[in-house]
Amino acid sequence: MGRAWKLAVLAGAAGIAVAAAPQATTFLDPGYLNLADVIPPAPIPEEARGVADREVFKLTRALKGTPRWDMAIADVPGDTASMMRGFSCATRIVMTPTNAPRTAALLEQASRDSRRETNQLKAFYKKKRPFLIDSGETCEPQTDALAQSYDYPSGHATRGWTWGLVLAEVLHERAGPILARARAYGESRIVCGVHNMSAVEAGRMVASSTLAVVRTERAYADMVVAARAELAALPKLDDAASAQACSAQELLVTQPIFR
Repeated sequence: MGRAWKLAVLAGAAGIAVAAAPQATTFLDPGYLNLADVIPPAPIPEEARGVADREVFKLTRALKGTPRWDMAIADVPGDTASMMRGFSCATRIVMTPTNAPRTAALLEQASRDSRRETNQLKAFYKKKRPFLIDSGETCEPQTDALAQSYDYPSGHATRGWTWGLVLAEVLHERAGPILARARAYGESRIVCGVHNMSAVEAGRMVASSTLAVVRTERAYADMVVAARAELAALPKLDDAASAQACSAQELLVTQPIFR
């Protein structure tokens, strides 16, 4: 007897009406995938990866006030609408949750699977964010909520690389620019100073590993076909103002964030 059914029976016996809690849709059932043995352990500050993380954090503080810092700020929200805008130059399509609901549903459903895996690893490693180890400015406020959440793996990097992999399959003719933007989306968290380089790399590994399994699901394949048809019918991003803005973004995407 499931827990929800038991609660319903008990509530009914007590004369209480209980509404069923909505279940977010995923491609994989919870527990279907376990990446604990796939993703490398979170580094400690004194080991080689940890030392590299700290050095990169210090070097990238110099990016404050540059266009790349501004791009990192724009990448902070992570909601569907802002990410669709963020990937518009790479896809050359004006995407919104309203005009591309099937695409948005596909991206969100895949992201829920990879986010679940990331959150499990975060809770296991409980690794501190970089600004709690070495002082430095960040591109978003250092709130208690941010400080009390964990670094490894990066949820933003997981989400960004998930989006990149899915969109590259839907729009395979634009796969290169899409994946480059997805990489830069994760790197924005390093520029911002809220995630370490190792956490961003781990986020990409989580996304790649999860999507390798998600892609075997028939439901995923069907949603990819629907999204491809949907995006094919949308207007292309080809006006002069957009071309100028996209050229500027592409230049930032191709530049290394540290030397």
